[in-house]
Amino acid sequence: MVRLHQAICNGLFYNNLELDVICKSAILTSIMYVLENVPLSGYSTMRVGGNARYLAEISTDLEVPKAVDWAEEHQVPVLMVGDGSNIIWRDEGFEGLVLVNKIKRFDISSFDDDTAYVTIGAGENWDEVVERTVEQGLSGIEALSLIPGTAGATPVQNVGAYGQEISSVLMTLQAYDLHERKLVTLQASECEFSYRTSRFKTTDRDRFLITTLSMILSKRPPIPPFYHSVEYYLKENGITDITAKNIRKAVIAIRQAKLPDPKHISNTGSFFKNPIISRSRLPQLTADYPDIAYWEVDEYNVKLSAAWLIEAAGFKGMHDKETGMATWPSQPLVFINESAQSTSQVLAFRDKVAAAVNEKFQVELEQEPELLP
Repeated sequence: MVRLHQAICNGLFYNNLELDVICKSAILTSIMYVLENVPLSGYSTMRVGGNARYLAEISTDLEVPKAVDWAEEHQVPVLMVGDGSNIIWRDEGFEGLVLVNKIKRFDISSFDDDTAYVTIGAGENWDEVVERTVEQGLSGIEALSLIPGTAGATPVQNVGAYGQEISSVLMTLQAYDLHERKLVTLQASECEFSYRTSRFKTTDRDRFLITTLSMILSKRPPIPPFYHSVEYYLKENGITDITAKNIRKAVIAIRQAKLPDPKHISNTGSFFKNPIISRSRLPQLTADYPDIAYWEVDEYNVKLSAAWLIEAAGFKGMHDKETGMATWPSQPLVFINESAQSTSQVLAFRDKVAAAVNEKFQVELEQEPELLP
């Protein structure tokens, strides 16, 4: 925890308070530095939100129960976050203790001749995890390249892209259970995964503080067919050697061409999930809008492209002066913060877009980044 305090006092900590004030407000405990009244805008890549009453870094899983005990002594709730790439803080902030997950670990061991067992700390940078597995010749998460955030966030929303999902490779995860007051191990089958969600985002929201993930990856090359845009990239670039490294290269190129980097442009990635509708509605929609983009889900449902719906509703390249928000020119599903100073402005823009889509298509859009607390 000393490095957090030193980083703050050396001016490396992103927030809107004077550094000397922050340093003076750090409470030195036997296990960590706890900061007071910290702007949470520095802990969301949308860069809005109120203050946290308390905030501390956690670098080992053994520190988690101690931090929880500290919060209980001070009679405040606890939340754990990573890089803040898929969360938005409310303007009211959080009257509790925010734990910033910095737990590092990366271990690979053979499971059998075809697979490997990979264990990673929840505070690891996710894209660096993907890169390291690919460099080891492992496949299974290469299509999840360049997704911002930490590893611990991936099970929460069942992160997926270009035909892969974390739920397809996750074996177990370790977490601190705030109900049971102990570290527990959950099997993937216990996580209640579905499209872009899990029990950590629904029935057991805020119950588990994830510390470690264990995945099963393949030692064999990826097997086609791949997501259509990846297939197109491989063909256009004459890539016939199908390896995890080349699929990662393709995905990075595709994402960089159409998505903004949250390190430089304030955004939280895709703002809405692709809506799933009953197949019975499809004939009327395709009759009214022949070029509507959709995918098969099963015999009863289809998934619509939220980006297509938003663009068709008139929000491609939209710059909204009233809220200070905009849509990214090459991907209207991504909202960017151009000048918004509050979460209420972000949500006002969200409501404008969702209402326009619903009015035009009678389709409801569901927000993807989590609104905290």
